[in-house]
Amino acid sequence: MKLQLAIDLEDVNGAINLIEQTKDSIDIFEYGTPLVINFGLEGFQKVRETFPDVTLLADLKIMDVASYEVDQAFKYGADITTILGVAEDQSIKDAVAAAHAAGKELLVDMIGVQNLAERTQQVDAMGADYIATHTGYDLQALGQDPFAAFNVIKENVTDTKTAIAGGIKLAAADEIKAANPDLLIIGGAIATAENPAESARQFRELLGN
Repeated sequence: MKLQLAIDLEDVNGAINLIEQTKDSIDIFEYGTPLVINFGLEGFQKVRETFPDVTLLADLKIMDVASYEVDQAFKYGADITTILGVAEDQSIKDAVAAAHAAGKELLVDMIGVQNLAERTQQVDAMGADYIATHTGYDLQALGQDPFAAFNVIKENVTDTKTAIAGGIKLAAADEIKAANPDLLIIGGAIATAENPAESARQFRELLGN
């Protein structure tokens, strides 16, 4: 199981500082959609230049013009980028092709997908590297968590690695272990902790690798 830190609520310098604090415990750093909106891929490039050797994900949540947007993510230094599971089939196929042609990876974010089992089977056949369940902030505020949706994904995936995101706290250790995703995505539980380095270390210890 790999550990990804979603960085959403910082500016670029804050993101750099957070990576510096936690890089000994984190496998993948996510330049979150709010950073993409506020600072663009030029901000992402600054993160890449500061940390040439870490694995970086640009959370573009692509919906259209997939090949171009995937190529742009990698042009600015991403190792992984994201497309939405509600995008057109052709867009996902184009994104997969563009990512793999560049020797990079693609994560399909299933936020907002209603027919989760059926769509997971369809996306699984398209060749993406990860399929992720994602309980967004708006649904977290209503008390939802990602584990039930993740179980649907896991039951319906054959070839693609799985990922889980959505307000997960260290207190959910038993559920994390039972879910056993390939990629555990943590945001605020590390990023907004009083001691992010220690919180990241605790999650790494939980993963046992």
